[in-house]
Amino acid sequence: MFKAFLIKYAEIGVKGKNRYLFEDALVHQIRSALKKCEGSFEIRKTQGRIYVEAQGEFDYDETVEHLGHVFGISGICPMVYVEDEGFEKLCDTVVRYVADIYPDRSMTFKVNARRARKNYPKSSMEINADLGEALLNAYPEMHVDVHRPDAVINVEIREKIYIYSVEIPGPGGMPVGTGGKAMLLLSGGIDSPVAGYMIAKRGVKIDAVYFHAPPYTSERAKQKVVDLARIVSKYTGPIYLHVINFTDIQLYIHERCPHEELTIIMRRYMMRIAEHIGKETGCLGLITGESIGQVASQTMNSLIATNEVCSLPVYRPLIGFDKKEIVEMSDRIGTYETSIQPYEDCCTIFVAKHPVTKPNLKVIRRHEQNLDGKIDELVRTALETDELIIVE
Repeated sequence: MFKAFLIKYAEIGVKGKNRYLFEDALVHQIRSALKKCEGSFEIRKTQGRIYVEAQGEFDYDETVEHLGHVFGISGICPMVYVEDEGFEKLCDTVVRYVADIYPDRSMTFKVNARRARKNYPKSSMEINADLGEALLNAYPEMHVDVHRPDAVINVEIREKIYIYSVEIPGPGGMPVGTGGKAMLLLSGGIDSPVAGYMIAKRGVKIDAVYFHAPPYTSERAKQKVVDLARIVSKYTGPIYLHVINFTDIQLYIHERCPHEELTIIMRRYMMRIAEHIGKETGCLGLITGESIGQVASQTMNSLIATNEVCSLPVYRPLIGFDKKEIVEMSDRIGTYETSIQPYEDCCTIFVAKHPVTKPNLKVIRRHEQNLDGKIDELVRTALETDELIIVE
């Protein structure tokens, strides 16, 4: 029945003179998403509207699913459309449309006409009244309610006449690519994929870095991270995933530094490495899944200690979330079941029994001096052996 979709956006609509740039970016993202679908589509931007029209046969459910992953879309409205062949033909189409969409027509409704083509012989108010009359004549069980109707029958008079009444929620946000690029520290846990999703929703292109520690972490743990990146990439587009062999660095820190400070010092080196890669690849910030107080390395004092080694801003979208909220979002975006697979990441191998929760920066810096002479070489080797995986 449906051959076209009206794509609604929200936040883009309040942009000023550069609004067209965001609209063009959204069209580009829609086009990229629909390349994965069966069938071909024409995507048109006109008069503050974006239309997707199928050119022949297509899979409706698959198309809606892929559109539902495009940031910037606030609503997906399946439509039928007809050529302008007179008002009587339009009445017949609307009556038939209501019969197909609403099998149980014991409901209230209103018609909401928008006459973008001003040479149409009826005004918007006349269209509302006359189409409403046609529906009441066809379905006496229906009743008009212009304030809180059960269904709104939208009719847009343009070069064609579009009819729709159902709006499928989109993910919202801004089109990916309109907000720059950032580097996500991606682990195999629940939090970091959600953090990447949330920052990407603001229009930020995501790259990612994963710290692998063979043989203490298995290839399956690495594959788990790749799988998480693939799920997130449904929303973000291709992710350039940098896999860093962190084993030698981790062992050296374990050997030379106090055990209660292992997590903080390791985390500081992860941030240094992530920032180095980020700067080389044009990233404007780092992204982590940290939440205040969730673990010892995420107290306010610990966050200050890890922040200190970075000159790029560190974005922590989950900073005020509790675990239940993060889990719920993880489940909603489809990463939860993968995140809970029992494969350890490198952070969990060398966890101290009693990690420091209020690290003293002066003490941390002094203990990091124990690494002088070898740590720079280890970091350089890790960067030189960076494994790049393009995930999509």
